[in-house]
Amino acid sequence: MSPVTAVMWFRRDLRLADNPALLDAAASGRVLGLFVVDPLLWGRSGDPRREHLAASLRSLSDSMGGRLVVRRGDPAAVVPAVADEVGASSVHISADYAPYGQKRDEQVEAALTCPLVRTGSPYAVAPGRIRNQQGRPYQVFTPYFKAWLAHGWRQPVAAPAEVTWVKAASDELPPASVVAGEQAALRQWQAYDVSAYEDERDRPDLDSTSRMSVPLKYGEIHPRTILAGLRSDAFRRELAWREFCADLLARYPQAAWKPLRPEFENMRYDEPGELFDAWCAGRTGFPFVDAGMRQLAETGFMHNRVRMVVASFLVKDLHVHWKYGARWFMRSLRDGDLASNSLNWQWVAGCGADAAPYFRIFNPVAQGLKFDPQGEYVRRWVPELRHLRGKTAHEPWKHGAGTYPAPVVDHAEARREALRRYDAIRS
Repeated sequence: MSPVTAVMWFRRDLRLADNPALLDAAASGRVLGLFVVDPLLWGRSGDPRREHLAASLRSLSDSMGGRLVVRRGDPAAVVPAVADEVGASSVHISADYAPYGQKRDEQVEAALTCPLVRTGSPYAVAPGRIRNQQGRPYQVFTPYFKAWLAHGWRQPVAAPAEVTWVKAASDELPPASVVAGEQAALRQWQAYDVSAYEDERDRPDLDSTSRMSVPLKYGEIHPRTILAGLRSDAFRRELAWREFCADLLARYPQAAWKPLRPEFENMRYDEPGELFDAWCAGRTGFPFVDAGMRQLAETGFMHNRVRMVVASFLVKDLHVHWKYGARWFMRSLRDGDLASNSLNWQWVAGCGADAAPYFRIFNPVAQGLKFDPQGEYVRRWVPELRHLRGKTAHEPWKHGAGTYPAPVVDHAEARREALRRYDAIRS
């Protein structure tokens, strides 16, 4: 076998276009495209993420003429072994800023006999780039967002004109029944009417969001591609929030499961038990909450407004630590991203950067009436309530709940208890 110049180690960049690391690899000559199924990450993923990853890898391999090499094992052992096997002179990656990803890449780099070349990242502006005038990172989102806009980003780049892909022995990919991959992501984005986002993004009954969080999670599309020509300030702001979360986690790796605001270490929480189980199963007796949790269980997705409401309900009505909800989401979500997930849970729980004030406690009934005014979202996911018309679906205890469970808590009293616990850590 003639020497392979470069290994392109795909991770969260499962695409050929707008992939600077791939451009670097292809410029070096023949390329072996590699994906390593890491048992640690595979084991922590729920079925929705595993299924989507498998489908995305199949799509990526098809775009490479079936030449994607998939190996299972510890990347610190697998990547150097593959590089040695094909005589690679370099291994190319997009930089990973997550706590585990950084440590893994350092271990791989130490074991390689050739350079590990980092080019680009999964973000329009990589973590660590945005600084204030004193050279310090931002702790609050709004000034970060302004600086992020001012910093700007490069335009998307095309896929390499031609890549000579090298084939090697590969493990079988798991079966997948969903549509995924780069071309599906591009079609999804091109078909989306972003003009509806400003007015309808909080309405789960209208299903007007882009659902681009899933292809962004796997790098089937890069945020630069979305930002190119984007005219929606609200949508840009959501992309910036995603990058702010990544920036925070890169600086504070403990934020994955510990509060950024240290006083919350002293918050008194209840242990997860029957009420937590009811929350997971969508059997709390609060229709808007239950609709979201059942949508999550069935599809691996939940509307963002509903995510905030169900998170608030767990932490401030059931008084369960946010980390349990964050772990449940990471197991259940198809778009489960550690930085976005953990930092958004901290935002709702009041213990993160730029956190919602702790006394902002979502009323699950009022939220449902406001953002699902005719009860369509509730009836879609809670079939026991399909006999109730219009907004009555949000208060079934007043209109004949049938087999639907009674509320597991009194929201007004749960709110008062949440505030008592908050006052205790403030004093």
